Amino acid sequence: MSKLNSALLDKAVTDILAFAAGEDVHVNGEDKKGKKRNFTETVECQITLKNYDPVRDKRFSGTFKLPTVPRPGLKCCVLGNAAHCEQADRIGVDHMSVEDLKKLNKNKKLVKKLAKRYDFFMASDNMIKQIPRLLGPGLTKAGKFPTLIASGDDMQEKIDEVKATIKFQMKKVMCLNVAVGNVTMDHKEIVVNTQLAANFLASLLKKQWQNIGQIFVKTTMGPSIQIYF
Repeated sequence: MSKLNSALLDKAVTDILAFAAGEDVHVNGEDKKGKKRNFTETVECQITLKNYDPVRDKRFSGTFKLPTVPRPGLKCCVLGNAAHCEQADRIGVDHMSVEDLKKLNKNKKLVKKLAKRYDFFMASDNMIKQIPRLLGPGLTKAGKFPTLIASGDDMQEKIDEVKATIKFQMKKVMCLNVAVGNVTMDHKEIVVNTQLAANFLASLLKKQWQNIGQIFVKTTMGPSIQIYF
């Protein structure tokens, strides 16, 4: 059950979208002059935990697929067999074959550069086992080990699924940050994504909502607005 106040969330989303569109808004007790940026701003959810000990309590990790893709601009590269490379070509997605990966010669700098160039990777089932041997631990270190794509999978569908998936992982800090939308999305879509993301995080926590201290929403360059106290 969501403990988010829908009226508060509704108003917060209205304000952050208005600010991003260049309108003046009254937030956190003051008037702020909005500014339209020349890039698509992401809508983020910032969450602080409470009554939680990152050292002693069990760490958690979980992924959840949102109904609307929050960051459609994420760049993907397919590490594929011949059939998958051909498929990637047809839908305009960058791809690399075994031969291309061999050319990197396990060079740490080149693998690091490759990991930096893309937001995520997908790999054919018959190639995924070869990746550590071909590239070393570079992609794993960058937190970008490829997602498996089987021979019968619809590649576009699989890519969209990864783009729509958010991940919560407890590290040593008490703050979590997750993308729940972007400023081109519909108001309702952002509200639904935010509610689902918060509910999912609560389900991962030992004491659920009692472990959540505060939740804020904001756009990349906009002010933070608190939606949970």
